[in-house]
Amino acid sequence: MLAEHVLAAFRFALGEDRVFADGGTCALYASDETPKSVLPDAVLFPASHDDVVALMRIAHAHGVAITPRGAGSGNVGGALPAPGSVVVSFECMRRVLEFIPGDRLVVVEPGVVTEDIDRLARSAGLFYPPDPGSGAYSRIGGNLAMNAAGPRAVKYGVTRDWVLGLVAVTGSGETVRTGCRTTKGVTGLDLTRLLVGSEGTLALITEATLKLAPVPDTVATLRLCFASPRAALDAVGRVMQQPVLPSALEFMDARAIDAIRPTGAADDLAPGTRALLMVEADGAHEDVPRQIDALQAALAGEGLLEMRSGFERADIVRLWAARKSLSHAVKKIAPLKINEDVVVPVSRLADFVDFVDATAQSQHLPIVSFGHAGNGNLHVNLMVHPDDADEMARARAALDALMARVLALGGTLSGEHGIGTEKRRFVPMEIDAPTLEIMRAIKRVFDPRGLLNPGKLFPD
Repeated sequence: MLAEHVLAAFRFALGEDRVFADGGTCALYASDETPKSVLPDAVLFPASHDDVVALMRIAHAHGVAITPRGAGSGNVGGALPAPGSVVVSFECMRRVLEFIPGDRLVVVEPGVVTEDIDRLARSAGLFYPPDPGSGAYSRIGGNLAMNAAGPRAVKYGVTRDWVLGLVAVTGSGETVRTGCRTTKGVTGLDLTRLLVGSEGTLALITEATLKLAPVPDTVATLRLCFASPRAALDAVGRVMQQPVLPSALEFMDARAIDAIRPTGAADDLAPGTRALLMVEADGAHEDVPRQIDALQAALAGEGLLEMRSGFERADIVRLWAARKSLSHAVKKIAPLKINEDVVVPVSRLADFVDFVDATAQSQHLPIVSFGHAGNGNLHVNLMVHPDDADEMARARAALDALMARVLALGGTLSGEHGIGTEKRRFVPMEIDAPTLEIMRAIKRVFDPRGLLNPGKLFPD
C-alpha cells in the first residue's frame, strides 16, 4: 500500500482531483485486454508535461513503480499494473498542440485517440497512415509505446515510421527531447526510434510530432476466395515479388471462415472457400486501375475460386464485411482468446500455417489464423477455456511449439502487439544474452531505479 505521505505528495503536485486511491477507481485500471488483473496502489491523471515531471520525481524519490496507461486496449499486458505500482493514465492529456498541413505534421499529447488524428489530417487533405484495429479508441501514447500497426503497414509502415520527434520524461524525472520537425535530420543518436516500441520502460512520452501524408485519390479492393490456405499464401508470395505494392494484403484461414459463417458474413463466398485474401490498392485516380490489373495477374493461379473487385465505397465496404466481422465471431468459439501476433518471412507463411494446423490437431485446440499477410504478420488465436487445466496445459505446449517454429523460420515474436508480460519468457529464444544486457544497460541510463513499467518487455 502506498504510504500516506507519498500519496499526499502526489496530491500536492497534481491536485486532489487527479489522484485516486479508492478501491473502485483502482479496480477500473487493474487490467487490460489480457485476462489478468492486478490492483494498483493508486491512479494518477496528469494534465500536462509538467505534471508528469512532478509525479515522476516524486516516484523516483520514494521508489514508487509507475505503470503508464493509454486506453488499456493492448493484448500482451503492457498496461497491466505491476504489484505495488501506481498507474499513470494519460487520458486527460488529449490536446492537439500544433497542426501544420504545409509541413505535413501534427503535434499531439499522448491521450489523443488515434483515429482523431487521422480525422484531423483528412480535413486538410492529409492522413495518418498507421491504422491499428483499435484506432477508434486506442490512444496515440499506447500506439507509440507498443509500435502499433495495422493492415496499411504493408505499404506505409508502422507507427515508428511516422514519428518525427518526441518529448518524454525519464525515470528520474528529467525531460528529454528527441528528433526534429523535418523529414531529414541526422544530428545525434536516433532516440526517437529507440523510445517508440519500448513499452513505457524507458520514459513517459508526453508529446509526439507525427508525419502525415497526402490522402490517396482512389482506393480499390479485391476479395479472393481460395480452395486452401496454401493456395492463398502462395498468391501472397507472388504479389510481394512483383512491382505493385498493395496498401493492404489480409489473410483469413479456414477456421476463421468457419467462425464467421453463423453471422452470415460468409454467405456470398464461393462454395468450397477455405481461405480468403483481401487486397487493396490506392493512389492517383488514373493509376489505380493499372495497379489492380497487375495485382489480379499476380493473384491468379491454382486454387483460386473467385475474385471480386470494388471501386466504389459501398462495394468496398461489402467486400470487407467478412474480414470486419471476424473479431467478434472468433470470441464465440471459447471464452479466452490467446492472441499471438507473430511474424515470419512472407516466403515461409504457407509452411508456418501448415505447422499451425498440425499443432491444432495434435493439441486438440481450435486455432484461428488471420492477419497482415503482406508483412508476414499473422494473428494466431488459441481459443481456450481458462477453467480447464488440461486444455490450458495443451495451449501452453502449443505456444512453446509455435514460438520455436516462428524463430526457426527466421521470424520474430511480435509484429505489433509488443512483449508486455505475456511474451517475456520467449524473449531469450530470439535475443541473445549479450544483446539483452546492452538493452538492460540502456534502461538503467533512462530509468536508474527500474521504476518504469517493471515486469514488461525484458525477461527475468
